[in-house]
Amino acid sequence: MKAVRLVVGVDLGGTKTGVGLVDHEGEVREKRKAPAEKRGPEATAEQVAELAAAALAAAQVSWEEIAAVGVCVPGIYFTDTGTAWAPNLWGRQQVPLRGLLEKRLPVPVALDSDRSACVLGEQWKGVAQGLTDVVFLAVGTGIGAGIIAGGEVVRGAEGIAGAVGWFALDPRPQAIYRQMGCFEAEAAGPGVARRAAARGMGGLTPETVATRARLGDPAALEVLEETAAWLGMGVANIVSLLNPQMVVLGGGLMQAGDLLLEGVRRHMREWAQPVAARQVRIELSRLGEDAGLLGAARLALIRGD
Repeated sequence: MKAVRLVVGVDLGGTKTGVGLVDHEGEVREKRKAPAEKRGPEATAEQVAELAAAALAAAQVSWEEIAAVGVCVPGIYFTDTGTAWAPNLWGRQQVPLRGLLEKRLPVPVALDSDRSACVLGEQWKGVAQGLTDVVFLAVGTGIGAGIIAGGEVVRGAEGIAGAVGWFALDPRPQAIYRQMGCFEAEAAGPGVARRAAARGMGGLTPETVATRARLGDPAALEVLEETAAWLGMGVANIVSLLNPQMVVLGGGLMQAGDLLLEGVRRHMREWAQPVAARQVRIELSRLGEDAGLLGAARLALIRGD
């Protein structure tokens, strides 16, 4: 009888670190989660090793049964050098993450950006199973896109492909656009809170705006409709450029996806290339916060082959 192949998937986030023991069918056997370690890359690598060991111990699995560890980074991973750039974790310097992890883990390590991991996760076990041309649009505090085209992950010359938060959607210069990009400034979570404050709802988070909208608050509904318009315009650019079979919407803001999805679809159709707009599907993530974890596990399975 053939042994079940096991891997460890690691989702390094700006606020949490998630580690899961995953089999070759995509079943998460054991999971551990902790606040993100921000004392430096060495401390992050140590946390990953400790959480992975805890997950294996809870499942009564030894390292000899693990094919590889996959890790996704909330930023840019540079394959040639093994370094990672993740300002939310370690500041703006590149850190030698691959080497630090390889010193602490007794199996091969595969790394990539969280964008690439999320789209791989959705293609493997989520709403995009079986598709060859998929974009995962992560909308939370920021905005980024993972891209699969022709069955291959698109990373770009420096691993920066998918930085769609920098889409130029408004020709009127604003200081905030120079900091993070127009699309991200208008459509990500902080943009929702900013528009709410402009309507006299100061101090609200995107979550509380969504709660008010579900209760029928006209101002909150107006904020989310405007957000859907910005999102739809950005998605339209993705659809026109890449002609994907599906765009998957995920990330923290998509907890309000039931309030945004139809508006995004409607506004996308207003702006996108008509033939591409008619055939594309715009769907909410099926995996939620596990998209990155399962995508990292998929990276590990590929690395372990």
